[in-house]
Amino acid sequence: MPTVEDAKERMELALDALRREFATVRTGKATPALLDTVRVEAYGSKMPLNQVATVSTPESSLLVVQPFDKTLLQDIEKAIMMADLGLNPANDGNIIRIPIPPLNEERRKEFVKVLHKMAEEARISIRHARRSVREEIHQLVKDHEIGEDEGHRREDSVEKLTHEYSEKIDELLKQKEDEVMAI
Repeated sequence: MPTVEDAKERMELALDALRREFATVRTGKATPALLDTVRVEAYGSKMPLNQVATVSTPESSLLVVQPFDKTLLQDIEKAIMMADLGLNPANDGNIIRIPIPPLNEERRKEFVKVLHKMAEEARISIRHARRSVREEIHQLVKDHEIGEDEGHRREDSVEKLTHEYSEKIDELLKQKEDEVMAI
């Protein structure tokens, strides 16, 4: 039986996914999440960087990648360059240092556009969750498993939830946008 809890669960998943995606967007500060999208060709398959190395931030403008297996240094370096993150890794034979350059105004605006696109995808996920739960509610009313009044109450609850999660997305977007645009 569809409940408001089902919709809430789906919407929370969409919000969590958005948070993870936002973490991959550069803000001029070094954070290991910047490299979450990097896939390294290792052991015959493409693996997430965090499965073949540790990523640390010894200072606010530097990432350090320490591979578990030193033979993967070149592959890791190549994967970081191929990820099109605008980063230039430096391999010293043991670790890879990645200086995080400050963002220029043009690059910041590009990142803001990317953030808006990510937020819109999250909004679409929330609307999908709303639609599927509403369809289930309509079916229950049609099958006389719940009354029309109960169906309307559930729909109203789902609508409020949709509005609430859309506002949460807007808040996250504003915070991340401010972070990216801050000098």
